Amino acid sequence: MNENLIKLKYNIVAEDFSLAGEASSNVKKKLGQLGIHPLLVKRIAIAMYETELNAVIHAGGGTAEVEISESEVIIRIEDKGPGIPDIGLAMQEGYSTAPDSVREMGFGAGMGLPNIKRNADKLDIKSEVGKGTIVTIMVCIKGKNTFTD
Repeated sequence: MNENLIKLKYNIVAEDFSLAGEASSNVKKKLGQLGIHPLLVKRIAIAMYETELNAVIHAGGGTAEVEISESEVIIRIEDKGPGIPDIGLAMQEGYSTAPDSVREMGFGAGMGLPNIKRNADKLDIKSEVGKGTIVTIMVCIKGKNTFTD
């Protein structure tokens, strides 16, 4: 692969659980087609799915941009939702602000952000209350990598 060979973009629809996970599923399939190691594909898919689901549940949807290069996969999910008032608290396993209706469907257990962190090589969360959140995830495919601005 050449550096920055593939760029993908997806819209994430608010509160549409029938489409939730579609973007991460498409990325998982693409990574498999590219011959990326299955364990890396799994980590990337889990991290993206959890972030995508957070946008569906909490943020009124958003957009997902994915860059797949020879050395890394970078996922950037942005929303215009209410923002995260306390990122440290939100990172705690079991902490959730999901409404009961979402929990009744089996979502919103408070494991999303911890699962993202566990599966990412680098995680950056920028959030402003009332303006939205940008989650950037990087997973190394090979070598050492950093985010590029």
